Amino acid sequence: MRIVHVVTLVSDDGAYGGPTSVATGQLEECAARGHEVTLVSLWRGRSRAPERVGSVPLRTRPARALLPGGVTGLMHPLLVRDLWRCMGGADVVHIHAGRDLVSLTALAVAVLRRKRFFAQTHGMVESRRGAVARLFDRLYVPLLRRARGCLVLTEREHRAVAEVIGPAGPPLLRLPNGVRPDRGGTVPRHRRHGRQVLFLARLHPHKRPEAFVRMAELVHHKVPDARFTLFGADGGSLRSVLRLIAGGRLGEFVRYGGALTHAEALRVQARAAVYVLPSVSEAFPMALLEALSAGTPVVCTDGCRIADELARRGAAIVTDGSPRALADAVCEVLTDEGRRAALVEAGHRAVAEVFSIHTVAARLEEIYRDPEYS
Repeated sequence: MRIVHVVTLVSDDGAYGGPTSVATGQLEECAARGHEVTLVSLWRGRSRAPERVGSVPLRTRPARALLPGGVTGLMHPLLVRDLWRCMGGADVVHIHAGRDLVSLTALAVAVLRRKRFFAQTHGMVESRRGAVARLFDRLYVPLLRRARGCLVLTEREHRAVAEVIGPAGPPLLRLPNGVRPDRGGTVPRHRRHGRQVLFLARLHPHKRPEAFVRMAELVHHKVPDARFTLFGADGGSLRSVLRLIAGGRLGEFVRYGGALTHAEALRVQARAAVYVLPSVSEAFPMALLEALSAGTPVVCTDGCRIADELARRGAAIVTDGSPRALADAVCEVLTDEGRRAALVEAGHRAVAEVFSIHTVAARLEEIYRDPEYS
């Protein structure tokens, strides 16, 4: 099959996060299965756009802010032509659809091209009451309803999307995120026993990086040699994070390391002693799955929508998200080698049995080929 995926933004700082990682991971695995794949997106970075993301051919244009609102208002006029041409030769189109101009344009082009397309919403499509959102949805929702299927991550997302698109919408199909299983052999075992505690996500209020800094201060009292680094693009919280570090005189053991490319993020993650995700609400965090795959113990909150599955499997320490609970969990991992080893092994099993990209791609291939959605 000739498969075209559309995602809003590819960047050198990973600012768009999960949807981009999901799209490239799915396409890499589809290519390994013999399909011809293309990713269409905007590009934002300090250098020219790469021709490929990993092994995936990339067709892109520089991101321009046509409207206010961060990623939502990004677009480039010539991307419309790229979408038209790429979709013309596609057997199936897969749009990683948020509420933004690129997604809206891709849905419109797919409909005008009379292409068989699927939408994957990544937890980004929920009911909104604002006047701007209602106006946008007058165009967006009818196009979304034209999809052959809408791919959702969790039962909660199923309900949210169903509320937005109504009974006239396409079937809602469950598809988890997936990562490539990795037994962590690229990092020597002794390098996994350090004291580096990692935050790797956008510095956005939703991700709660301030809670990570407060947690770090508490852990330092019990494990003085632990070191804490925050990596990620600024999503609005960097200033408050830096104020907390400076105000608490924590700079000796807490630092902000800037944004990373995806390849850099994977290397940093694999070398960390603990990965901490303080977010209060996460649909299906890719960075968390990548930590599990890399053999890095995970501490998260019960606001993560796969927390119950992870807790049931013993694959992560799930907390209520308070700095004290996060600190207790991190101290447990840093000081109890048996607990650490059990988390690593359970994390590998969870990836192999539930969150493997091989399983996800096989399911995706079934969906693409199913005559019910043709």
